[in-house]
This record gives sequence, C-alpha cells and structure tokens, in this order.
Amino acid sequence: MLVVAALGGLVYLVLIMSHVPGATEERFGALEPLPDKLGEWIRADAPDADGLIREERHLFEEARQRLVHQVRYRDAATGKIERVSPEQVIKRKRVRA
Repeated sequence: MLVVAALGGLVYLVLIMSHVPGATEERFGALEPLPDKLGEWIRADAPDADGLIREERHLFEEARQRLVHQVRYRDAATGKIERVSPEQVIKRKRVRA
C-alpha cells in the first residue's frame, strides 16, 4: 500500500512540475542566464602556437533546451577554417534568488 501511495505522489509531483508554470523555478530555482554574445563567434586575441586563430561561440538550441559550446580554428593568413572541435553541451545550473 505504501508503494502505491509513493508512486501516486511521484506521478503527482512530476505532473505539477511539468505543467504548472513557474513551479519548477519556485522549487528548484531559475536557470542561470544565457551568455551575453549568444550565437556570435568570438576570436582569440593571438594565434595559437600552430598559427591558427581560435574562435568560439555559444548556441542555445530552443527545441532541445540546451546550451552548446562550439570551437573552430582558422588559418591566420587565409582565413580558411582548418579544423572544428566537437560540440560540448553545457549544463546550465539553477540559481536561487
């Protein structure tokens, strides 16, 4: 009987947290703000030891609600993209007010 009650309570909480606007933020805190220059490539000041310029940006994929960090390297002389690092998903932390 306790197991049935626990499952019922769990289902209730999941439904409340997913369908009541603001319930998750009130209970667990709001997500930290997105970076300022979202979607803009930011260049490093100086080339790396191999002569490539590092560029990075943050993208927010709204459909999947995730923040992605992308890095690419350009040739300093030609401006051609030489290599691209794998995307990294950044887990946003919850911030309490």
